[in-house]
Amino acid sequence: MADQQALDEVVEFTSGLIRMDTTNRGGGDCRERPAAEYAAERLVGAGLEPLLLERTPGRTNVVARVAGTDPSADALLVHGHLDVVPAEPADWSVHPFSGEIRDGIVWGRGAVDMKNMDAMILAVLRSWSRQGVRPRRDLVVAFTADEEASAEDGSGYLAEQHPELFEGCTEGIGESGAFTFHDGTGREIYPIAAGERGTGWLKLTAHGRAGHGSKVNTQNAVTRLAAAVTRIGEHVWPLRLTPTVRATLTQLAALYGMDADFTDVEQLLQKLGPAAGLVEDTVRNSANPTMLEAGYKLNVIPGEAVAFVDGRYLAGAEDEFRSTLDRLIGPDVTWEFEHRTEALQAPVDAPVFAKMRAAVEEFAPDGHVVPYCMTGGTDAKQFSRLGVTGYGFAPLKLPEDLDYQALFHGVDERVPVEALHFGVQVLDRFLRTA
Repeated sequence: MADQQALDEVVEFTSGLIRMDTTNRGGGDCRERPAAEYAAERLVGAGLEPLLLERTPGRTNVVARVAGTDPSADALLVHGHLDVVPAEPADWSVHPFSGEIRDGIVWGRGAVDMKNMDAMILAVLRSWSRQGVRPRRDLVVAFTADEEASAEDGSGYLAEQHPELFEGCTEGIGESGAFTFHDGTGREIYPIAAGERGTGWLKLTAHGRAGHGSKVNTQNAVTRLAAAVTRIGEHVWPLRLTPTVRATLTQLAALYGMDADFTDVEQLLQKLGPAAGLVEDTVRNSANPTMLEAGYKLNVIPGEAVAFVDGRYLAGAEDEFRSTLDRLIGPDVTWEFEHRTEALQAPVDAPVFAKMRAAVEEFAPDGHVVPYCMTGGTDAKQFSRLGVTGYGFAPLKLPEDLDYQALFHGVDERVPVEALHFGVQVLDRFLRTA
């Protein structure tokens, strides 16, 4: 079991990493190196030999291998990203890069996404070093850059240019899983991610005839774009159930003493009440317009207008996603992928999932573990190119009044100290036995 120093260090490291502003604004505007050096120093303190790797100066990744006791066993990848999304200090109760610890809470950007998990990994490995503990299988630990954008400077670069560092890795764990989901009836549900929707970020471009704003113009690029964006935004995508989502619905239905009736999924979701929130965004594809660019003067009709759409698709549903967009966008607007990644699925009946379940249940005996599919994506997408099956497992025991999902990329991101302590204990238990 993780020692008391590990419980102290996970809080210290979470706060310390938050204080390093690793804001990723996209387009290469980020510098993760200070956080990478911080993590590397602590890995050295755990007796490891970390490598610092960069595709672009300042965009630093850290990779280290922990030797297991069974050289014949497959290796396990344990990864977390060092970058964070932007935060506007004026909107926050505390400065988002203060790492302030107040009333048993650690505040700041990255407290849940995902410098807390980075700190857990560091604390566990240092605890093992003090206790002389070795895992059964090799662990490859990776702290990555650029997850909050394209991953080109992070996991994508590592997978493409340094695949040898991940030799033997067949499974991996990363962010967003094994957190407490409160269903409003007193039950605590711990969803472990066993799938991710694919990412299809789109750029739409409409061309038309430029001209004076006072003239009739039947080839207005803005009008053409607006019509396409409206059709996308108003489209209702059909239900599509992946094996992971079916497993989620089946296990949730059993938890509430009912059968999972897949002939009427909407009715089933209603019966699940608040717990449907774990599933409802992953039963179909989605496409949400997010940005518009057009024009330079009020009385000038531009010859071009551009929009961006955040698209996500389920495993096996990318072809439907593409053909539907072709139809919705129409002939007057072209589209292309600004960024694209595969949808992922991981088996929920695998031994590694059972070990994650057991680790959570040891420290949350009244909790109910279920698999789920993430609405978005993680670095697991890039590592999947190396044959690594990815799961979301960053354990946290959270109070009912803390909305975990709302804290991702939200204002006043924070994590309780007790949640970090729980995470270290669960992660320690899992990694020892995995």
